[in-house]
Amino acid sequence: MSDHGFHVHGPHDHEIEHATQGGHSDHGSGSMINQIAMFTAIIATVGAIFSYMGGATQANAGLYKNNAAIKKTEASNQWNYFQSKSTKQSLAEVSRDLTTVEADKTKYQAKIDRYEKEKNEIKTGAEKLEGDATSWDKQSDEQMHQHHRWAQATTVLQIAIALAAIALLTKKKWVEYAMFAMGGIGAVVGVLASLHV
Repeated sequence: MSDHGFHVHGPHDHEIEHATQGGHSDHGSGSMINQIAMFTAIIATVGAIFSYMGGATQANAGLYKNNAAIKKTEASNQWNYFQSKSTKQSLAEVSRDLTTVEADKTKYQAKIDRYEKEKNEIKTGAEKLEGDATSWDKQSDEQMHQHHRWAQATTVLQIAIALAAIALLTKKKWVEYAMFAMGGIGAVVGVLASLHV
């Protein structure tokens, strides 16, 4: 527009005005474009959330697996300690059986009794650590399963977004329906992931 109120329409001005007023040269395609654009925005947002959840569960799985390895190492250390106490107990038993002095037999028997008590305490601790390791392993496996569900949901939503682009380019109704179907499937798989199924 000039300073004097004179306005010249460009070749695209009429189409822009027509599109903003709800019209379009193809009957109903403006509505289709709006639907696909809205659908794509929603699916992209949901897909970003699913992707984040997939990354979080994968990180948790790694952390839990690391905790399991730490507990397994601690349990192994306890079993080694248990073994050293067993060896000491065996040596005390041999010493007790070989000695002829009654006072020494009593001394060795006290050591044997002490080693037996210590072994039982060590065994209880080692078994608890093994149980903790098993629990961490189970949690890690559950997180990996959930991660796979989130990844599947994200992948299906990405396919829906690709179909949206194809629907916009081809203006084929069946592609639009396929896009909505894939979006629905992706949402269902995401719900399954959130339910730990």
